[in-house]
Amino acid sequence: MVDSPKILVQKLHPDAQLPRYAHAGPYGDLAADLHAVSAWTIEPGETVAIPTGIALGFPADFGGLIEDRSGLALRGLTTLAGVIDAGYRGEIKVVMTNLAPLAHTIFAGDRIAQLRIVRRIEAGFELVERLDETPRNTGGFGSTGA
Repeated sequence: MVDSPKILVQKLHPDAQLPRYAHAGPYGDLAADLHAVSAWTIEPGETVAIPTGIALGFPADFGGLIEDRSGLALRGLTTLAGVIDAGYRGEIKVVMTNLAPLAHTIFAGDRIAQLRIVRRIEAGFELVERLDETPRNTGGFGSTGA
């Protein structure tokens, strides 16, 4: 694979699992699975930080985004606060909220989220008096007819 970064993984717990892609190759997964290292019950409306038992070492030009697993999202479990900066070396925890009316239990070893590797771009920001006009202009949510 072209331009594949090497992400270093430190196990902080003996039962921790390394992130892994369920499907590899040319039509493989966009993100690698992250696993819970311990069991958690998440009550309706509750937000918890579920430990994975790993720390990651990204190269300076890369970082990670923690994304939902579609099967869990369909059951009302969604992730929040999912940015991992290149310089962060602490334990990766998945911030998860239960939007469903029933409690959900996560077991040790369950796949709880996906880790998407992204290239870090540091943009410059320039203050201007006015932005140029575009066909969309200031149209926000629903402006494309969806």
